[in-house]
Amino acid sequence: MNTPPPKPPAPPAVRRIPRSEAAAAAASPSPDGLVRLNKRMADLGLCSRREADDWIDRGWVRVNGQPATTGQKVAGGDRITVERAAQGAQARQVTILLHKPVGYVSGQAEDGHLPAVTLVSARSRWAEDRAPLQFAPAQLRGLAPAGRLDIDSVGLLVLTQDGRVARQLIGEDAQVEKEYLVRVQYGAVAQDVRAAFPAEGLARLRHGLALDGRPLKPARVEWENAEQLRFVLTEGRKRQIRRMCELVGLRVVGLKRIRMGRVLLGRLPPGQWRYLAPGERF
Repeated sequence: MNTPPPKPPAPPAVRRIPRSEAAAAAASPSPDGLVRLNKRMADLGLCSRREADDWIDRGWVRVNGQPATTGQKVAGGDRITVERAAQGAQARQVTILLHKPVGYVSGQAEDGHLPAVTLVSARSRWAEDRAPLQFAPAQLRGLAPAGRLDIDSVGLLVLTQDGRVARQLIGEDAQVEKEYLVRVQYGAVAQDVRAAFPAEGLARLRHGLALDGRPLKPARVEWENAEQLRFVLTEGRKRQIRRMCELVGLRVVGLKRIRMGRVLLGRLPPGQWRYLAPGERF
């Protein structure tokens, strides 16, 4: 009787590194204290990492007087200089403030819903925008949301070509406040929710909740009126406010972002946009 040949040993399991973990590993200094040039440039506030790689490819970056190379690592004392051409390209980048209405997604089109960037055109620019800029289709190239608003939420959405703005608003170390007005119901209670909602629930919204196994940072949460809460957050987890409210028995029936940092939605009409003005900072 023939004996079947032994089975070859199973290949070792390959561990898939989560994207966040891989990004953290790439960003960490090497044992010799060196870091990637693009990270150092981003940390210095010169540009985003993507911009840094583009500038390096174009020959616009020098390290200690020598042309930089893609993937190069630098020490803390290395001198990084950037050509004026890069600064000029950066100066032409725009940041747009859009009042997103219900029914539009923040990023890529999904489930048949259009991305908010499709609202940006010469015709939809707010008539009261006083920024000394003229709209051009090239400004739509690379224009991406810096912070999301889900399809059922409205209010201030920032779209930018500038990696420095994106890093400030949604980078790993971002501390910019985001302010929201949130209309809620408590079970069957739709009017005078404030009177029905227990004080301990409000305390938990401020601090003590966790999402996806991670505790949330402290938040400022106050009653704006009998049916509406005001949230001020410094982080932006996916559908964070709606999920926070669900954890304490509230249902969100309306959500509007009215501020990001020092920039207000103000009187900007739904579906219209304006430029971030010169001198205006988040």
